Amino acid sequence: MPDFSIELSKTGPNVRIVCGVDEAGRGPWAGPVVAGAAVLDPHTLPADLAADLDDSKKLKAEKREALLSRLQDVGAVLGVGIASAQEIDEINILQATMRAMVRAVADLSPKLERPPDFALIDGNRVPGGLPCGAEAVVKGDGRSLSIAAASIVAKVTRDRMMAELDAQYPGYGWTSNAGYGTKAHQEGLSRLGITPEHRKSFAPIRKMLSPADS
Repeated sequence: MPDFSIELSKTGPNVRIVCGVDEAGRGPWAGPVVAGAAVLDPHTLPADLAADLDDSKKLKAEKREALLSRLQDVGAVLGVGIASAQEIDEINILQATMRAMVRAVADLSPKLERPPDFALIDGNRVPGGLPCGAEAVVKGDGRSLSIAAASIVAKVTRDRMMAELDAQYPGYGWTSNAGYGTKAHQEGLSRLGITPEHRKSFAPIRKMLSPADS
């Protein structure tokens, strides 16, 4: 279960504000990639909330929504960064993910009135362009409470965006499949074709493009 041990190991005279960063949506065929960032106070975070925080992929949608609401209620500082499907196609999904993470950390600064002092990044890569020192934490959403909170921010935000896009482009099942290549999504593509929100650089979508579209 995640705890504050990594965050506390980074704090010191020059490091007081440590944020966690995670992303949602690297694998889907459609929609943006979304990063979340979170700063939690180890001294004031309620124990019952800390006990409930975990990797967002392990939690049901209703639980994630409830946890995000509780994080907001207890004054956690949360940030969001988004990279669009068009950006993914332009610079590739890895670079778009890194860009979204930098944007999520930047989104914290106005709320903190300064950039964080250190960032814990889920995964094995640290994005360039961060305003602070950083460290990659493999499987960090199951180890760090800040990263776990960030994973919930990212997942809930992206799911809400995909529901909005589902209303704009009905027939692909994005509210339920979040843009992943499920049977319903594939059937929608067969019937309706490709939308502006599809990632044309992804092989399953690229194969559907005519030479004029690619």
